[in-house]
Amino acid sequence: MGETQHVVVQGERRLSRLKIGPKISVTTATSTEQYFDVENGASPNKSPLDASPSGLVLQNLPQQRRESFLYRSDSDFELSPKSLSRNSSVTSEVHADDLIVTPFAQILASLRSVRNNYITLTHVPANRSRRGSATGPHSNHQPQHLNTPKLSEDSFTKLSLETLEELDWCLDQLETIQTHRSVSDMASSKFKRMLNRELSHFAESSKSGNQISEYICNTFLDKQQEMDSPTIKVEDTDNQQKNKKDKKATMAHIVGVRKLKHTNSFTGVVPRHGVETVHEEELGTLLGDIDRWGVDIFRIAELSNNRPLTCVTYTIFRERELMKTFKIPPTTLLTYLLHLEEHYGRLIPYHNNIHAADVTQSTHVLLSVAALENVFTDLEILAAIFACAIHDVDHPGVTNQFLVNTSSELALMYNDESVLENHHLAVAFKLLQEDNCDIFVNLTKKQRQTLRRMVIDMVLSTDMTKHMEHLANFKTMVETNKVSGTGVLSLDSYSDRIQVLQNMVHCSDLSNPTKPLCIYRQWTDRIMEEFFRQGDKERERGMDISPMCDRHNVTVEKSQVGFIDYIVHPLWETWADLVHPDAQDILDTLEDNRDYYQNVIPMSPTKSFCNKRTSETGDRLDNIAEDTDHMGNIQFKLTLEDDQPEDGEKTPTGS
Repeated sequence: MGETQHVVVQGERRLSRLKIGPKISVTTATSTEQYFDVENGASPNKSPLDASPSGLVLQNLPQQRRESFLYRSDSDFELSPKSLSRNSSVTSEVHADDLIVTPFAQILASLRSVRNNYITLTHVPANRSRRGSATGPHSNHQPQHLNTPKLSEDSFTKLSLETLEELDWCLDQLETIQTHRSVSDMASSKFKRMLNRELSHFAESSKSGNQISEYICNTFLDKQQEMDSPTIKVEDTDNQQKNKKDKKATMAHIVGVRKLKHTNSFTGVVPRHGVETVHEEELGTLLGDIDRWGVDIFRIAELSNNRPLTCVTYTIFRERELMKTFKIPPTTLLTYLLHLEEHYGRLIPYHNNIHAADVTQSTHVLLSVAALENVFTDLEILAAIFACAIHDVDHPGVTNQFLVNTSSELALMYNDESVLENHHLAVAFKLLQEDNCDIFVNLTKKQRQTLRRMVIDMVLSTDMTKHMEHLANFKTMVETNKVSGTGVLSLDSYSDRIQVLQNMVHCSDLSNPTKPLCIYRQWTDRIMEEFFRQGDKERERGMDISPMCDRHNVTVEKSQVGFIDYIVHPLWETWADLVHPDAQDILDTLEDNRDYYQNVIPMSPTKSFCNKRTSETGDRLDNIAEDTDHMGNIQFKLTLEDDQPEDGEKTPTGS
């Protein structure tokens, strides 16, 4: 069929797990037609060399890799005669790398195939670019040259019928599109349908598989709340009175913000790494690898007197010269960071200052890859690093759903919508109002407004119930631009730029399985302990225990395999497509870690096994807690104004 592009449509056959898949290489575009200034908006006739470029060049670079479930068939459409006919081409060796899974990009690719076939059949002149895209310099879909040998009668008839069939398929898809839905909604609905099918099969494998499927479904799919309220057993009238008393607490202020007394002016020399430590040299050696993926963040926490967020963020600000660019006094930055870090629960197993430091450092690395060089402005980089540092501040160690089910004050304040994410933002921005904490004091009004908007969008994107929506949006954007003909991913609007940044932060937040195994296993122990503590609270309250939160009935290893297969892998493969080849090592590590957990899945989650795992995890967390209690003195004298307990087991704010 000449230069016809073949795509995987909604009715394709189940593809093998190992195949030649599409890779996308990203370099900066050199077009000078329009530049998006993150502060002032689109500026025509401004060269991208003046600041950041407005687009990314996407190229197909086939390379062998194992694809996620998104590249399997969408069985709802398998009975279509058109689907069967279209499937005949996707297994072709020539076109095995042209795999498109988002609906809108599939339609675009099919229409381009129809166009190319039309040129082949009619031999009409096609040397004029269609709106500058069809035959542009980066186009991967050049039509056949005019001197193409004439088709035989049989070939002509066959190509004519296939082209008509292709066009009919496009018309069918367009006719069924609902006008009120965006193209990203189409992809999101498809991905959710495919995930539900995959989870149904996974749930049938075992009792633990059912629990893991329920956890993934409840956590990563944005579902409408059921009308039935959870059953809570109230033991006596004292508990009822206590709950009524709690509900009377004022909501006129941002809960969770604790006043900290500290000197307004910094006396002495600013610490080399932002924190006082007797391990300055060893800490400096580790921070020297801050540009490397998989740095030992736990060791950094130990060497920094459990101030990893402060020293990591300070080091990144200094290395990127953000303090110089935005005129941020080092003393103000350290005051804010120490204040911020104090609001992370010390003994919350997972969502603590170490996790915040890890996400911040991970995003710093992703921003530094060659594919994204000079793509984002300094203000966007500042917003991304700041968003990561604050994204889980004052986390109570329980899920949004727990807060909603218990009618907590936070759930009431934020109307059950992204409860914790909204709270993290409110606390972080409130802390900027403390003495000598406003690190953005020298930004212009416009810069400050734009930064706040970006930070809000990025932190809200860490709400895991929005995962499939963000993945669908991101994959649609990448694939649509891939098949558009120009090969350029335009980033000349706020929505496009923030979408890439949101997914970058989301990738960092879900990066544990992509880290070295010894680090990944520590994160796994921590998140499971946090889940178990929530399950203990639910058991005490007489509530149904949330999936993965029953310490007596969980297969940790199998949960990690499911987590990687259905959540982490699809996200990271899409990111890898965008920045190829810069994320290939990350994908390789992810695959190795999945294989490790797959190979150690126990035959059954016996009670003795679960208790043994819980005991080992508790011992490790106790050791971390002991190290935390022996923090060295720091230059800032920080003391709590209110008599707040420091037991680490924070009561969910307002619950």
